[in-house]
Amino acid sequence: MDKWDERFMALTEEVGSWASCLRRKVGAIIVKERRVMTTGYNGAPTGIRSCIERGECLRIKNNIESGTHAELCYAAHAEQNALIQAAKYGVNIDGATLYCTHQPCVICAKMIINAGIKRVVYKEGYPDEFSIRLFDEAGTAVEKFE
Repeated sequence: MDKWDERFMALTEEVGSWASCLRRKVGAIIVKERRVMTTGYNGAPTGIRSCIERGECLRIKNNIESGTHAELCYAAHAEQNALIQAAKYGVNIDGATLYCTHQPCVICAKMIINAGIKRVVYKEGYPDEFSIRLFDEAGTAVEKFE
């Protein structure tokens, strides 16, 4: 890890503070050649009321365990939003690094791999070992930020 990793992880934390989720604040940024290409935070899709706006978390309300049933949530994950932003605005992220406040889940891992991200740096763990296995098999470098 170097000073750039520290800078980008600090920015990822800031982006995560924008999340509209009551349960967890997650931020992600995609960086290529030391340039921020896109950002993402966990939040409801455009036109959908967020948990903050609803005043309740669907996952908490239904006692859904962390790391399971990611589809049962109003929010899109931070990594998904960063990838979607790249697609929407035609930003080339092939070969880039994705920084994230939390280890990506398996759904995000599949998208990250297919988007051509070559390195993932995360700060907090997440109960999804299968995502790490997929990254390993795909040859995507994964590093826990210390």
